[in-house]
Amino acid sequence: MEELIFPRNEEQAVPMAKYMKNHFPFAGVPKPERARLQKKFLVQSKQLEVTEVLSLAKKYYQKAEREYQYVAIELIQLNVRRLAFSDLVMLLSLVQEKEWWDSIDSWRKVYTTWCKAHPDQLEQVFNLFIQQEDFWLRRIAITLQLGLKEKVNQSLLKKAILQDRETTEFFIQKGIGWALRDYSKTNPGWVKDLLEQEALSKLAVREASKYL
Repeated sequence: MEELIFPRNEEQAVPMAKYMKNHFPFAGVPKPERARLQKKFLVQSKQLEVTEVLSLAKKYYQKAEREYQYVAIELIQLNVRRLAFSDLVMLLSLVQEKEWWDSIDSWRKVYTTWCKAHPDQLEQVFNLFIQQEDFWLRRIAITLQLGLKEKVNQSLLKKAILQDRETTEFFIQKGIGWALRDYSKTNPGWVKDLLEQEALSKLAVREASKYL
């Protein structure tokens, strides 16, 4: 495959980096342009062996500019249904590199998509994240079941929420609210009961109550 190289645009790179609190340098490629430039690359990846896909993802994730982390995750997302559970375990090392909400929530989508295809292994995937010291990984445990609707495992969702309900980290509390808000569209009674029975943060309650 031809190597994917994003053109540099310093005028765009500065505000893009600022939006991410200057945690990462950017090439300065807006999402629509990036989608166009990477389309052929991603499509071609579907013809590769899984080992090659994983190797490419690791290669691009190591590049400095943030756009390459995005394309690496999208590369995995496009091929996620071909992955084995052992591949998900191996990818944890990438998940923990260059962590911020944008990459973490994109990786969460990868794991959620895999769980949709392998519902019997949901708890195994959940257990990869729930006991981690890294709060970013616990955010994935909390939000892992986004979009599962009636297939949400209430026990796992409650476990993740209660474990971190006193954690003061903003992104944890935001994640709790997000997970409950999403599930409230399917089972508002369960979410309402949880909010009444458990002492959650004001932020989590506010986010969770949006559709109640």
